[in-house]
Amino acid sequence: MSELSQLSPQPLWDIFAKICSIPHPSYHEEALAEHILEWAKEKGIYTERDQVGNILLRKAATAGMENRKPVVLQAHLDMVPQKNNDTVHDFTTDPIQPYVDGEWLKARGTTLGADNGIGMASALAVLADPSVEHGPLEVLLTMTEEAGMDGAFGLQPNWLQGEILINTDSEEEGEIYMGCAGGIDFITHLPLVRELPPVGYQTLKLTIKGLKGGHSGGDIHLGLGNANKLLARFLFEQAQALDIRILDLNGGTLRNAIPREAFATLLLPAANVEQLKALSQDYLAVLKNELSAVEKNVTVLVEASDSNEHPLTQDSRDRLLALLNATPNGVIRMSDEVKGVVETSLNLGVVTMEDDHAEIICLIRSLIDSGKDAVVGTLTSLGQLAGAKTSPKGGYPGWQPDAHSPVMALVRETYQKLFNKTPNIMVIHAGLECGLFKKPYPDMDMVSIGPTITGPHSPDEQVHIGSVDLYWKLLTALLKAIPPRA
Repeated sequence: MSELSQLSPQPLWDIFAKICSIPHPSYHEEALAEHILEWAKEKGIYTERDQVGNILLRKAATAGMENRKPVVLQAHLDMVPQKNNDTVHDFTTDPIQPYVDGEWLKARGTTLGADNGIGMASALAVLADPSVEHGPLEVLLTMTEEAGMDGAFGLQPNWLQGEILINTDSEEEGEIYMGCAGGIDFITHLPLVRELPPVGYQTLKLTIKGLKGGHSGGDIHLGLGNANKLLARFLFEQAQALDIRILDLNGGTLRNAIPREAFATLLLPAANVEQLKALSQDYLAVLKNELSAVEKNVTVLVEASDSNEHPLTQDSRDRLLALLNATPNGVIRMSDEVKGVVETSLNLGVVTMEDDHAEIICLIRSLIDSGKDAVVGTLTSLGQLAGAKTSPKGGYPGWQPDAHSPVMALVRETYQKLFNKTPNIMVIHAGLECGLFKKPYPDMDMVSIGPTITGPHSPDEQVHIGSVDLYWKLLTALLKAIPPRA
C-alpha cells in the first residue's frame, strides 16, 4: 500500500499517487490524459477533448444544488521535468517516486509534480467523491502549460458552460490570487567561429553547481544564484588574462526554471592550470559571501577533461562572454501598484552551444505589457551589439486583477468562516492560465487557490501535507457556497 494512502483527504492523495505513476512531462501528457478519460468514463462522467488535447469533464449538480452558478475547476496536465545531476531518471518512461518526509511530501531526486498534480487530483477527487456538494460542474485539464501554455492558447469560446473558474495552480495556502504576470520568451542566436586548437593546452571542465534553482516567477525575488550568470561572470573576468579558450558552454534546462548548474569545457595553457584552480576557489569564497543567506551549497569545480571540439576564436569567446555577462537577470522592477510584488523580471534560463552558434533562452515576465516591451528592447539592443539574431516569441497576457470579483469575495468569506483568519489577496509574479482564458471567456469570474508548494520547477519541490487538507476543506466548502444563478 502506498504511504500516500494514509494521508488525508484520502481520495485526493490516492489520485495523486496514480498521477505520479504515469509519466507526464510537458509534451508527453497523452498517457495520463488517456487514463483520466477512461477513469471518467468508468464513473459515467461526460468527457470531451478539443483540437489541442484539452480535457473537459462534466458532472451534473448534486441534489438540491441544480440552480447554482456553474463552476469550472481547472488544472494543467503536465509537470516540469527536472532532476539532480546524479539522478538516473527518464521522465518519459519512469514514474515519480514520492515519499513522506515529516510534514512534507517530496520526490526522490526529481521534481514531484505537485505543480499542478495536486490541483488536478483535487478536481478529480471532487468528481469522484459523492459526499462533496456542488452545482453544475466542469473540470478543465489543459495541455503543456509549463512549456508554453499551449492548451490555454488553444481554448475555444463557447466550449465551457461555467460562469466561475477556480484555477488550482497557486502554491501558498492562505493566499488567494486575483491576478498574475504575463510573459514572453526571448531567444538569442549568436554565430560563433572556431579555430584549430593551440599546442600545449590542457582540457578542463569548469562547473558551477549546488544551487537551489526554483520557479523563475514565484522565486525570482529571493535572490537565488543563476548558474548561467555566475559561470559567465567568472569566465568574463579571467578568460583574457589566463588565455582561456572555450570548447563548450551549457547551463540550465528550462526557460521557466532558475538554472542550478552550468558548465564550460575549456582549453588552457598548462602553465595556467593551477592558477585557474586557485582563482576558482577564490571565486567560490566570493559567492559564498555574496549568497550566504540563500545558497549554502554552491560549488565551483575544476576537473580534468577531454574533448575533440575545436575552440572558439578569441573574438567569438569574448562576444559570447560579454553578451552573457551583460544580460540582465532577476528582478527588474517592483510594482508601484501592488506593494511587495515584482512587476518585471527576467530569467536567463538556458544556454546551449553548437558547432557554429550559441543559443540563449530567457523568460521575461511583467504585470504590465510595457514592462515586457522594455526588457525585449534591452535584450534586442544587446543582441545587436554582439552581432546576434534575436527573436521574442510565445508572448502571453497577464491576468488583470478585478477588485470587485464576486468569487474572490466569496473565497475570502469562506476562508474566514472555516479557519477564523483572513486570507491574503494576492497578485502573483508568475504565469497562470487565467490571463489567456479571459480572451475566449471575458465575462468569466476567476480566482486561483492551492496548497503550499515550495521549490517548484526544481528537484527540491515539496508540498506541505497539512496545507493540502486545508486547501481541500476550502475548495469543497467553496463549491457548496456558490450562489444561485441570477
